[in-house]
Amino acid sequence: MNAPLVEISEKLDSQNSRDRMLALAALRDVPAVDAVPLIKKVLQDEVLQIRSMAVFALGIKQTPECYGILVNLLENESDYGIRADAAGALGYLEDGRAFEPLARAFYEDTDWLVRFSAAVSLGNLRDPRGYEVLLEALKSDDILLLQGAIAALGEIGNPAAVPHILKFVQAEDWLLRQRVAESLGFLGDMKAESALKYLAKDDHPQVKAAAEISLERLSQAKTPSSPVDSGH
Repeated sequence: MNAPLVEISEKLDSQNSRDRMLALAALRDVPAVDAVPLIKKVLQDEVLQIRSMAVFALGIKQTPECYGILVNLLENESDYGIRADAAGALGYLEDGRAFEPLARAFYEDTDWLVRFSAAVSLGNLRDPRGYEVLLEALKSDDILLLQGAIAALGEIGNPAAVPHILKFVQAEDWLLRQRVAESLGFLGDMKAESALKYLAKDDHPQVKAAAEISLERLSQAKTPSSPVDSGH
C-alpha cells in the first residue's frame, strides 16, 4: 500500500468522525481496486452519514465485489436510509443481475424512500423487465415515487409507456409535469408529441423548458442523419 493510501487507511480508523469522512472523500481519485477495501472499513460506521457515503462510493468505485455487498445491504440492512442508498448504488453499477433484487425491494420494502430508489435504479439499468414494475409504481399516491417511476420509464424507453404517462400531464405538482415532459422526449410517438406541445405552454418555466427540449429531441430523432461526405 503506497503512502497516501496508508494515510487514508489510518484516518478511516480514527476516532474522529470528521477524519473518517475526509478520508472517504479522499478516495475519490483512488482506483476502485484500491478504494473498495478501504471503503469496506466504514460500511458499519457508527455515524450514519459516513455509512451512507461509503455505500454510495461502492456504486462509483466498481469492482466485482461491490454487487454482492450492495445486494446484502439492500436485503438485510435495518436502516431504511442505508437500504435506499444501496438501491441507488446498484443502479450506478448498471449490472443486469440487480434487476431482481431491485424489483423485490420495490414490491416488498415497507419504506417509500427505498421503493423510490429502487424505481430510479430500475431506470438506470434500462432493463426491459423493469417496465412492468414501473407501471405498478404509477398506481402509487406518493408524488416522489411517481416522479421516479416516470423518469425511469423514459430511461427504459418502451413507447408502450406513453398512454400511462399521459395520465399525469395535468398533475398539480409541477415537478411531476416536468418528469412527464422529460420522459416523453425518449418515448416519441404522435401522442407524446401532442402532449409535449401542450406542456410547452405550461405556466411553470421549468416544465415549459423540459417540454421544448423534448420536442427538439423528438424532432432530431425523426430527421434522418445526412450521409457522410466521402469527398468524391
